[in-house]
Amino acid sequence: MDNSREEWFDAVVVGGGAAGLAGALTLVRARRSVLVIDSGSPRNAPAAHMHGYLGLDGQSPAELLARGRAEVEGYGGRIRPGTAVAADRLPDGSFRVRCGDGSTVRASRLLVATGLVDELPAVPGLRARWGRDVLHCPYCHGWEVRDQPLAVLADGPVAVHQAQLWRHWSERTTLLAHTWPLAGEDRELLAALGIPVVEGEVTGLVVEDDRLTGATLADGGAVEFRALVVAPRFTARSGVLTSLGLPTADMMRDGHVIGTCVASDPATGATALPGVWVAGNVTAPLEKVAGAAAQGAQAAAALNADLIDAETRRAVEAHRAGTGGAGTSRAGAADRTVRAGGT
Repeated sequence: MDNSREEWFDAVVVGGGAAGLAGALTLVRARRSVLVIDSGSPRNAPAAHMHGYLGLDGQSPAELLARGRAEVEGYGGRIRPGTAVAADRLPDGSFRVRCGDGSTVRASRLLVATGLVDELPAVPGLRARWGRDVLHCPYCHGWEVRDQPLAVLADGPVAVHQAQLWRHWSERTTLLAHTWPLAGEDRELLAALGIPVVEGEVTGLVVEDDRLTGATLADGGAVEFRALVVAPRFTARSGVLTSLGLPTADMMRDGHVIGTCVASDPATGATALPGVWVAGNVTAPLEKVAGAAAQGAQAAAALNADLIDAETRRAVEAHRAGTGGAGTSRAGAADRTVRAGGT
């Protein structure tokens, strides 16, 4: 492959969700050349509205991202539709990002905000209602279904905790035992809170006039409710990171794996590989939109500080060698985005 004229940026941001765009916005405002590679598949795409984001409560996720892209581009950042499939760390410390269409770009630093995939329980019809009336997070959707009949699907170790939590929004909460064996102490807790348990495996959902009304059971019975709470398995979209040798870590709950993530410094998003930062659900699966955006901004600030440190070291070396100094403090990758070179 001829890489002699591949584009080169101060930072490539992989992922165009809230975390990635917040990071990109921070970086372009720091006068960095930035490319966002966006696959166009945000985790919250099924949801019509997002909640709990101060000043933007009730806005659609799609509108938030559209505004974010416009803001990044307004400062000179670039958004490229596509999927980054892998990256290579080169001998000089820079990175080559490989995309699904065969193209490549170079970056002095990487910010990966690829999010996660929600792996849902294998109940027929459940995926089609996800983000509408099949829910996970009470802080995202609890207010909208408050005081309605709710059911919690027990297929993992989080179910009893979910029932306890969601009961705060609706005392009409029922636990569907489904495929998870409930311990005696769990049943006692549920009884103490007035949460009934319905035995039997759930075989499907009942939908009338495009509204969830309940579920069918393996014994031929049925149970009525207006929203179903489930616990997805959180699987990090970690392909680019694992290609760089950064492994995923298991998220555990009561001795059971409930998902995967890529470890990072909680304050800066720095990974174990120099030059690579992460933000959002790929590293913090339980983070909501506002928190993911905050992580993106924090990681971008740390990334920019790292670039400044590298630029300062080069300026000092050039000054000592008598070949330059103050004029080399910024990377100026925007002036060299069409050639290969150093970081």
